[in-house]
Amino acid sequence: MSDPILLPVEGVRRVHGSGAREVVALDGVDLTVRLGELVAVMGPSGSGKSTLLNVAGGLDTPTSGSVTIAGDVISEMDAKGRAGLRRKRIGYVFQDFNLIPALTAAENVSLPRELDGVSLRQARKEARSALAEVGLEKQARRFPDELSGGQQQRGAIARALVGPRRLVLADEPTGALDSVTGEAVMRVLRARVDAGAAGLLVTHEPRFAAWADRTVFLRDGKVVDSTGTDEPEGLLADASAGA
Repeated sequence: MSDPILLPVEGVRRVHGSGAREVVALDGVDLTVRLGELVAVMGPSGSGKSTLLNVAGGLDTPTSGSVTIAGDVISEMDAKGRAGLRRKRIGYVFQDFNLIPALTAAENVSLPRELDGVSLRQARKEARSALAEVGLEKQARRFPDELSGGQQQRGAIARALVGPRRLVLADEPTGALDSVTGEAVMRVLRARVDAGAAGLLVTHEPRFAAWADRTVFLRDGKVVDSTGTDEPEGLLADASAGA
């Protein structure tokens, strides 16, 4: 795969608590995500999936190891630096959509750009473009409660990738949707990745993981298997040994 690596996660360990209460959420995780690539993360409850997503996006910091996004080592930044990088480089898609009820679809999508100092006119222009990409241009003036679940999630994807951000982190984005609507949302997410974004998807559904280029399996905070991978052979050997 010739596209550049946008997100390298190297030797990441995340420990919560200490002493008798110590919990190892991630234990030496290595992972890469390239532009134009969608990577799915699967594993049982408590395996570290959401922690990996939070560390990858700077919502949490690793105890050791490094996380780099487009050349910036986010794991070494302070809270302000991570927040600034998230606004500019990272988009999140959550299971419960997280749209602001009092704002229209266009206002929800433009909000991150406005918070980043972009003019209102430019932010709304970018929002309309992002909504058009996910097929919601006709719903731009509607409020979230006037949209179906699938439309709300497509709006959340548009908000996640509005402007120059090219890394989308999705935490069970289809969990609150029926299977048909979930497939439609995955189609939109896949299209945005094919257009040049990099995607990291946490899911427990194999049928949605099938949309990804690679699937990484976690157990007890470790990568234990990987399918459709272009990772170095050494990583696969280590993963097999830990399975």
